[in-house]
Amino acid sequence: MDTHVTAPSGAAAHIVVVPINGNIGAEIRGVDLRRPLQPAEFRVVHDALVRHGVIILRDQDITLEQQMAFGRLFGELSIHPFSPNLDDKREVIVLDYSKDNPPHLTDQWHADETFRAAPPLGTILRARVVPEIGGDTLFASMTAAYTGLSERLKQYIHGLEALHDFKPWRPLFTSSEAHQKKLREIEARFPNPWHPVVRVHPVSGRRILNVNAQFCVKLRGLRDDESSMILQYLYSRAAIPEYQLRVRWAPNTVVMWDNRSVQHYAAHDYYPQRRTMERVTVAGDPVIGVSGPYTPEENIEPLPDGKGARIAPPGQRPIREFERDFY
Repeated sequence: MDTHVTAPSGAAAHIVVVPINGNIGAEIRGVDLRRPLQPAEFRVVHDALVRHGVIILRDQDITLEQQMAFGRLFGELSIHPFSPNLDDKREVIVLDYSKDNPPHLTDQWHADETFRAAPPLGTILRARVVPEIGGDTLFASMTAAYTGLSERLKQYIHGLEALHDFKPWRPLFTSSEAHQKKLREIEARFPNPWHPVVRVHPVSGRRILNVNAQFCVKLRGLRDDESSMILQYLYSRAAIPEYQLRVRWAPNTVVMWDNRSVQHYAAHDYYPQRRTMERVTVAGDPVIGVSGPYTPEENIEPLPDGKGARIAPPGQRPIREFERDFY
């Protein structure tokens, strides 16, 4: 089977999309982000993002303005309320870790900013300084994670909702009056949303396991012990190797992931070396969950405009033991 998917003839014929793993990740070749993408070129990049969840573009010696311009092709850029944004480019986050500023908060499986009513569509990260050893980022397909659940468990979580909160940053606020006032302002801007446990991707129509350990608090309608037990199991699905991609960074590597369907984990194994990344985030839309009575997910054919993604038929994707029909 040919794993190199080349764009149709025409304005984007020079772009090649190379899948990396059976469930997640593709490298895109033939794209130069120093110049604006033509509509046909962007369509290939967009479709690869939706289909593969994570796209990697190597050797992109671009400016911050060019990185922002690439992000704006997907939508409006958002500003993170807690991370170290640049003063003159508030949409840009600089993640600069070293022995003087050890990494923190990213060594846990998570999707970005799910404490928002409308979490980001995607995140674009560009490597500036990379450690000689370590510093990889891991990604997990939560579409594959959902697919791998048993039908009985899928039925149970169908229609469930989880409460999300910006809990990793709550320790930043002390008991001082000024900090408590600021905390109340933040809480007013980001009231805890109840997101569906099973999300429907707005482009592909695929179902996604939509809970993460960093921001989820509890499941609606369950006792705390019941909620914790189920959430811990669902969180653990991100740790299954068949659903994962591990990216080794090099200077000027650009990685974009679909925050709607992918979780990530930045390994903290490079201290005291330095690792510097520049990040922009594309704003997203409110989360849409599954609706109506439970029915098994069927293969989703590509949409007429080519922006859909399709579940590979049996025999063309890794099958784990519990997915085999032995019941």
